[in-house]
Amino acid sequence: MTSGQKKKTSSKADQFTESVIREMSRLAARHGAINLAQGFPDFACPIELKRAACEAVEADINQYAITWGDQLFREAIARKVQWYLGLAVDPQTQITVTCGSTEAMAAVMLATVDPGDEVIVFEPFYENYGPDAILAGAIPRYVRLYPPDWRFDEAELRRAFNTRTRAIIVNTPHNPTGKVFDAAELSLIAGLCRQWDVLAFTDEIYEHILYDGHTHVALATLPGMAERTITINGLSKTYSVTGWRVGYILASPPLTAAIRKVHDFLTVGAPAPLQRAGVVAMQLPPSYYKELAQQYALKRDALLGTLEEVGLPYFAPQGAYYVFADIAGSEPGGDLAFTRYLIEEVGVAVVPGSSFFSNPVEGRRFVRFCFSKTSATLAAARERLLTMGSAAPRSVI
Repeated sequence: MTSGQKKKTSSKADQFTESVIREMSRLAARHGAINLAQGFPDFACPIELKRAACEAVEADINQYAITWGDQLFREAIARKVQWYLGLAVDPQTQITVTCGSTEAMAAVMLATVDPGDEVIVFEPFYENYGPDAILAGAIPRYVRLYPPDWRFDEAELRRAFNTRTRAIIVNTPHNPTGKVFDAAELSLIAGLCRQWDVLAFTDEIYEHILYDGHTHVALATLPGMAERTITINGLSKTYSVTGWRVGYILASPPLTAAIRKVHDFLTVGAPAPLQRAGVVAMQLPPSYYKELAQQYALKRDALLGTLEEVGLPYFAPQGAYYVFADIAGSEPGGDLAFTRYLIEEVGVAVVPGSSFFSNPVEGRRFVRFCFSKTSATLAAARERLLTMGSAAPRSVI
């Protein structure tokens, strides 16, 4: 930059990179690799949702919906939340429909966090959380989750709370590790939120994808947390419609009022016909969710079996549809070199673990596999991964 020239980009934008996950999808396409990186299904959504979306378009539901969400959709969300989570929410004053859960988190941050506030983030973390905090002018305060069971240290978490803390982000089931926060962990978090008068932003997008008897507990249902929890969810993962970009936020009326104002000036509203189709999604019977979890359990077991054959240690997920693998003994060059090798030489795309840590060095021993794919895709990925070599399998973590 020559003398007298002004910097043309913001200091906020300089503090983070573009999405590594989405970049892996682009590299997969470029090299013809099987995409086990980005978290989207390569199979069809329920036929009922396709029909509902087509019917909504044919019925000319193609103009703006109410900014904070189609009335019928909000009412359907309220009924489903009452059934599944045991939460009573008013669709008129406590629900905001957004353009996916990604916009939801950004709107929540901008509506509730001031510059200089601290936001506690468990790491490894989904890559959006850090940039969202930076865009809101907040300071991320990272608290580690420790393998092999990805639990936090209670003393470390307690030290993270202080008078500058505005919020804590809790993602359960967790991306990228597959951890499901249990009742004791959530109770501790809730107690600290009450003690320090802190908000909790919960990302519960994988709420129905659970394994081995693990259950989902909504933080908002714990004592004293209904008024201070902002719950984020959406259609993407549960209903296999990641491209629809329909999310929603549950919050108390005062918080919802602020969130709705920010959301209005971010995106105006989510796609109207897809919101109307979302009514059908919210009305699917309990059997749908049971079968969903069963199908994902089969996919998980197929990928874990492949990793055992290949000899990559892994952390068996309790929920969500990712496997965090430990490559420390496989690639001395770390996650970036291993990822490049997989994409360019083996033909399988994964996400480097460094993208999930504030200090990239901490993630060099990990990569993330996604198994929200058809059996045929997972089988094809297995055949390619088996070409990595005949190293003796290491113990599974």
